[in-house]
Amino acid sequence: MANTYLFTGFPGFIATQLVREIFYQGYPVDRIYLLHEGNMKQRAIEELEALTENPIIHSDKLHLIEGDITKDKLGIQSFLSKKMQQDVTHVFHLAAAYDLAVPLTTAWKINVHGTRNVTDWLRGCNELERHVYFSTAYVSGSRENTIYETELEHDQGFKNHYEYTKYEAERIVNQTLNSIPSTIIRPGIVTGHSKTGETAKFDGAYFIMNMLHAARFMPVHPLIGKGDATVNLVPVDYVVQATIQLAHHAAGEGQTYHLTDPTPYTAREIHQLILKALLNREPAFTLPLKYAETALSLPPVRRRVKFQKEALAYFTCHCRHDSTQAQRDLAGTPIQCPDMATVIPELVAYYKQHKHKQHKHVSIY
Repeated sequence: MANTYLFTGFPGFIATQLVREIFYQGYPVDRIYLLHEGNMKQRAIEELEALTENPIIHSDKLHLIEGDITKDKLGIQSFLSKKMQQDVTHVFHLAAAYDLAVPLTTAWKINVHGTRNVTDWLRGCNELERHVYFSTAYVSGSRENTIYETELEHDQGFKNHYEYTKYEAERIVNQTLNSIPSTIIRPGIVTGHSKTGETAKFDGAYFIMNMLHAARFMPVHPLIGKGDATVNLVPVDYVVQATIQLAHHAAGEGQTYHLTDPTPYTAREIHQLILKALLNREPAFTLPLKYAETALSLPPVRRRVKFQKEALAYFTCHCRHDSTQAQRDLAGTPIQCPDMATVIPELVAYYKQHKHKQHKHVSIY
């Protein structure tokens, strides 16, 4: 029997890659509904056209749906909403405000209230086999040491409103696990494709590239802070392949998975790898973190180097995201997180070629 899918967060990069992966892995598809906001209609049309250039993807199975997760019934027309609830077997909820500097009111409306609306809508889905909720490994907030997939609740605080609201949203999903068959995906910091470097926007790990590119004429380059905390980067293809596998795996129901690097590099090592690949240089000295924080407090500096001040917190948080459950349920498949030392040169090569095209931050990655 063919599956009917709903994706929120289209035409976001990960949502688009997941759609492609469903066809690549050969799952039977009746139709795929792609929920997009009204102001993203043209971009959604363009992304759909790009998707269907691939002969393995059947355009007649993909359907753009205008909606808004912050509204009742996801902002979908009533008759269509009811029809979808009768047909949908798999729902992937990705729509969210992902910007580290997002204001609390915006993040709460989209991430928390939006997720509550999605779970409410799911209760009316008669054929639902799996709800896949995209969280983040960083719902761990300011916790340190080892973080397990079975853990969520804590009182250690958060580095930004994004983490806090994703934590509250995941709590909502957890409260519905007895009535809605769900799988919670917690990726690390998602980068571009491990083989091609392809990505949709240059944030996250790319903040370092932005900064180094802006300072490329400097005779010497520093490291920022001690850099002894690990930073968990994961390429998008690993996250996408693992998610599709786990979403259709019986063992995945009711589980939470860290799709993280089991052997992450430190911030210092990542900085060195990027500096070598981007400018073919080695760092000459260490810049104390407080000086970087002071500089990035100035809007002209942030605009010049395209580096969010909030990202510095990830250079100093000493936590390790254990991925035992994910590794267990992916055992026997070829899906595994590649060594980021082999991936970073591909990310840098793509950045060099496309940095002039980078988009403004959007809420649907």
